[in-house]
Amino acid sequence: RDKLVTGVQTCALPISIERRLKLTRRCLEVLVEFRNPVVIITKNELVTRDIDLLSELARHEAALVFVSVASLRNELARELEPRASQPQRRLAAIEALAGANIPVGVLVAPVIPGLTDHEMPAILKACREAGAGTAGYVPLRLPFGLAPLFEEWLTPHAPLQKEKILHRVREIRGGRLNDPNFGSRLRGEGGYAAHLNKLFEWTCRKVGLNGSRPKLSTEAFRRPGSQMNLFS
Repeated sequence: RDKLVTGVQTCALPISIERRLKLTRRCLEVLVEFRNPVVIITKNELVTRDIDLLSELARHEAALVFVSVASLRNELARELEPRASQPQRRLAAIEALAGANIPVGVLVAPVIPGLTDHEMPAILKACREAGAGTAGYVPLRLPFGLAPLFEEWLTPHAPLQKEKILHRVREIRGGRLNDPNFGSRLRGEGGYAAHLNKLFEWTCRKVGLNGSRPKLSTEAFRRPGSQMNLFS
């Protein structure tokens, strides 16, 4: 039954398509029907559209939403993620979800060494004040074609910091721009990765994040085949 937990990344589709077709909402309707636990990771305020469904799942400890925040600087956020919600709108989404008693957390991601890493404490504090109860972070990874694209992006957007940023990424990725290993790719390795982890843990303790982890339960799961109605 533990394998029933479903994960949804809402930015897998362009937001304009999601607004029109409501594919995520239709998936959530099915999950609500069977009370199937779900974890959503999103960078868009559109998640608040589905508060009614998420609230119903939350009643059965079957919903958890993570809003990712890479930077609180509007201009940088727009350059990094041009089709995603601006930082203040993401904070507003956290506040709305928390206000509806839906477990919500922040994912500080990607943490870009030398560019956004110093913002981690401010991001965690702002999200905690908005209502987030849990947090995580992921240092920048550059698999496959992302490495040359990111290097190209740095040239006009952070020319003076470019070499420092790439050096720091290689420092936490074993001398490369990407580490595909499951055990280390989420946190990185080496001295600078350890520094990021200590900064994250210290800030979480200071602002009151991760005091207790939200639970996801399959106790209310309803097997297919029985007669049931949405929200019953």
